[in-house]
Amino acid sequence: MKHKITASILLLFYMVLLNSCNNQKKQTKENIAVTTESVKEYSERLNEWFEKQFQDEVSRSPMRQTYLGIKTEDYGKWDDISSKREADDLLRAKQRLSFLKDSINTSLLNDATLLSYQLMKQDLENQIEDFSFRLYDYPVNQMNGMHAQVPAFLINMHSIDTKTDAGAYVSRLLGIKPLFRQLVGNLKIREKNGIVPPKFVFTKVLDDCKNIVTGRPFDASKTASTLLTDFKHKIAEIDISEQERSQLIAEANQALIDSVQPAYEHLVSFLEGQQQRATTDDGCWKFPKGTIFYNRALRRTTTTDMTADQIHKLGLKEVDRIHNEMKTIMKQVAFEGTLHDFFTYLKENEEFYFSNDQSGRAAYLKEAETLINKMRGRLDELFITKPKADIIVKAVEPFREKSAGKAFYQQGTPDGSRPGRYYANLYNMKAMPKYQMEALAYHEGIPGHHMQRSISLELNDIPKFRVFGKYTAYTEGWGLYTELLPKEIGLYKDPYSDFGRLAMELWRACRLVVDTGIHAKKWTREDGIKYYVENTPNAESDAIKMVERHIVMPSQATAYKIGMNKILELRKEAKKKLGDQFDIREFHDVILTNGPVPLNILEELVQKWIAKKSEMAINTVKP
Repeated sequence: MKHKITASILLLFYMVLLNSCNNQKKQTKENIAVTTESVKEYSERLNEWFEKQFQDEVSRSPMRQTYLGIKTEDYGKWDDISSKREADDLLRAKQRLSFLKDSINTSLLNDATLLSYQLMKQDLENQIEDFSFRLYDYPVNQMNGMHAQVPAFLINMHSIDTKTDAGAYVSRLLGIKPLFRQLVGNLKIREKNGIVPPKFVFTKVLDDCKNIVTGRPFDASKTASTLLTDFKHKIAEIDISEQERSQLIAEANQALIDSVQPAYEHLVSFLEGQQQRATTDDGCWKFPKGTIFYNRALRRTTTTDMTADQIHKLGLKEVDRIHNEMKTIMKQVAFEGTLHDFFTYLKENEEFYFSNDQSGRAAYLKEAETLINKMRGRLDELFITKPKADIIVKAVEPFREKSAGKAFYQQGTPDGSRPGRYYANLYNMKAMPKYQMEALAYHEGIPGHHMQRSISLELNDIPKFRVFGKYTAYTEGWGLYTELLPKEIGLYKDPYSDFGRLAMELWRACRLVVDTGIHAKKWTREDGIKYYVENTPNAESDAIKMVERHIVMPSQATAYKIGMNKILELRKEAKKKLGDQFDIREFHDVILTNGPVPLNILEELVQKWIAKKSEMAINTVKP
């Protein structure tokens, strides 16, 4: 079913509502009596406004529409990534913030709507404040650059159910050339402002770019290129004539030659030139005002006021604690030697790894599915609200597996037409040990990201902007917390798997040390790699990828441990205050059924739940 979102209508609604509210500002703020009915009506009006703002943003983003499973007349387009669009977004943010601050009487909002008001206001304030640092990123990098995002988007997001959808795919192929012109323009603007990726990035992204334009119709190879293969596979499944199918394939071939190939060649040419000008300075301290930027990035990522030095010290403390817990497991398995000896034993013993071939990769995916399904059968012990959406396990696609991360999750669509996807990177099986796969499956799948994000998608009683909110400390904190949670109901029975769980937590603790080390203490790439190799059992390839991730995504990796620690801290406090009244399932409902929130708001929600439960307990025992 196709939904039509008309931006002009939404904008007209917004302007009418804004003018109406401004005209009634004095009455709204001063003269409306606070009654149950007025609060209900006023809150409903503001929630309608929230929904209109969300739909307005969706209408302006063809790519976001596709991520949401919505097909409109924009299905064949890409987002506008120009500087003008960024300026327009800033203006809209300022208008919305002005409306919230000047025209809304918060005393007339119910609790749920007041929370929505606070969250949107904070998001807008952050967006406006961060505009001066909008260039402080790398649009092309080895983790999630647009050069790889575009083909991944077409392959994984652009479904083809009709001939029209196939035509939209071809339109998107044709649109890659102008999109990449904007991309190169953005890279040039950043370089003029002193923002250039370090040297190591270029080899990786250049390889990825060249992979996309390899195979037919780009050369005489017998093998079709990645995008042509995807397109032919998808149109083979739709009900059209062979003549129509042949015509579509011919159009796709032409679009690949006329648009995709020159787009990537233009990007490659620019990157090869920039590679010669790049340096080996890795931390964002090298940027103009880099220290200010990094401190702000830490605040946004962690949603706390922790300084780089505090985060660094917390990481060192957590690394020491986890090392001691690992030594206990060493005793359980009767290993004699140092912890570092144990790390070496785990790296070199082939029994802890699947074979580095297709059969080994297939076995890994099958076992990951088994682990997720086993955990699915235990959810009633821990949760009241459970997701309806399904999840599948996939290997990262060959064109990007060499540079992509170890594992990640891609959420499904709200209507369930596209399931959630847990991607495992099986390029190097020595980087995916058996003893870590249990914790990894819980983190990315169930009860981790798939559960949290799917429940959020399925919420009907909060505004959409909250459903799709992005607070990394909340999301990744939950993911890391859910690596520990299964242990509390008797899973991780194999001590090596429990060691793997600790190894995964240790990895996140090391991130606190290395991220701040690189960006605040001027550690080199080599310093960071050495720290991981000496303090974790992970493969050196893991350490290299992780350090390179730190470099291109400043602060992002600090979210996991800080978020997990906050959830555990809140759970401990709730248990202490509620005693026998504490219910782990209710606690998880508080965490999951309000959508993603900053950690300070999460704390407020848990405190309110504790107070409510305590009051109920008191009232229950009254004579």
